[in-house]
Amino acid sequence: MAWDLVHQLLNTADEFRVEPVETSAGGVVIDCGVEAMGSLGAGLALAEICLSGLADVNLQPGQIGGVSWPHVFVQSDTPVEACLLSQYAGWQIAVGKYFAMGSGPMRAAAGLEDLFRRLEYHETASGVVGILESGDLPTDEVISYIAEQCGVAERSLALLVAPTSSVAGNLQVVARSVETSMHKLLELGFDVNRVESACGSAPLSPVAGDDLTGIGRTNDAILYGGQVTLFVHGDDESIEEIVDQVPSSGSAAYGRTFLELFEAAGRDFYKLDPLLFSPAEVLIHNVETGRVHHRGRVNAEILKQSFGL
Repeated sequence: MAWDLVHQLLNTADEFRVEPVETSAGGVVIDCGVEAMGSLGAGLALAEICLSGLADVNLQPGQIGGVSWPHVFVQSDTPVEACLLSQYAGWQIAVGKYFAMGSGPMRAAAGLEDLFRRLEYHETASGVVGILESGDLPTDEVISYIAEQCGVAERSLALLVAPTSSVAGNLQVVARSVETSMHKLLELGFDVNRVESACGSAPLSPVAGDDLTGIGRTNDAILYGGQVTLFVHGDDESIEEIVDQVPSSGSAAYGRTFLELFEAAGRDFYKLDPLLFSPAEVLIHNVETGRVHHRGRVNAEILKQSFGL
């Protein structure tokens, strides 16, 4: 399904202001915001491709502390496959001087992350699609490396590239409200296969002038503005055991902008509290018992500070 979405994007490249890039290595590379202008439509396409076409993504009206503000809304009836096996940016790609965070369905074919072992998932593919969060287009060496890791020919690889500080790249990162909640559940030892459906939203952060500010704003959009609803089956006791820790407020680092926390950690993601990475507000509906578990809240004050309102 992801390949179908890639072909749709190629067919509307002018409309979405993206540019196919010729490479001697073969395959398909689409510039969605490095040198190309990109667009909101390209960002929505990026997000849906990143989710392997297993979720709907759209823009909806919302508010931040009384100020009208667009929100990115995501809905999936296969959240494990869409968010954890595909969308999660768990592949750090470093080849020579090139670096990118890799996400999308190509991760499952590579299977390099411990997440796939924990979820007991392995995939063999004849062609793969991936998203690169980077300010640089991949070199032939990078394309060859990714194809090799995924076990496919270079001509059977499609890569879409956009930095966080671009219109499309900014949107596709903010479209991760549900993904962060699913990953938090996994880290807390909750059986994520109990989550039957999920939906969530986060305010679309202003496009930043540089990647560092962009990383800060997109993270704040989810940490302090993300709202997620999960529909689960099973008992309520196991939900009560972990629900306090699911929203970002369950972290001791909660209460400062992401950029402040990142600077305090020496710009090292691995020194940040992993419990921080989750939505601001979480609702868990137990579809068997009818109980609703609610924790967290939107923090408009920090959002306004981060977004420059």
